Amino acid sequence: MTITSRAQQHADREMSRSEDRTKLCVSCGREMAWRKSWARNWDAVRYCSDACRRHGVSGADRELEGLILSMLASRPRAATLCPSEVACQMSADWRPLMEPVRRAARRLVAEGRVEICQGGRVVDPSRARGPIRIRLVT
Repeated sequence: MTITSRAQQHADREMSRSEDRTKLCVSCGREMAWRKSWARNWDAVRYCSDACRRHGVSGADRELEGLILSMLASRPRAATLCPSEVACQMSADWRPLMEPVRRAARRLVAEGRVEICQGGRVVDPSRARGPIRIRLVT
C-alpha cells in the first residue's frame, strides 16, 4: 500500500464521518459544516463564527422575525416580501437593518416557517447572494 492510497483512505474515512454533519448557526441561520477542530465538542457548537457568538440573538432580532411573519400574514398566501420592506417598517434609516432582516429570515427558514426565493425559485439561504424574496412555506 502506498502513502498516497493511505492518505486517500484517511481522507475518505474523514469525509464519510463528516458528510452528514451540518448544523445551522443559531445567530445567522447559515449552514456550517463539521470541522476537524470542532471534533471534540461538535455537539456543543452553536455559532459559525466569533462574530455570531458575540452578536447572538437579541430581542430586536426576534422582533424582526415577528414583523416578517406579520407582514407575510397580511398578504395573499403566495405573495413574497423583500427584506427592504421589513427594514423600512423598522426605521427610516433602513440600510443598516438589511443584514439583520436577512439573518432573521434565515432563522425562520431553519424553523420551517418561511422560504427564501430568488427568481421565483426556492434557494438555500446559506448560499443565496444578491436580491432575495421571502414567502410563507406553501
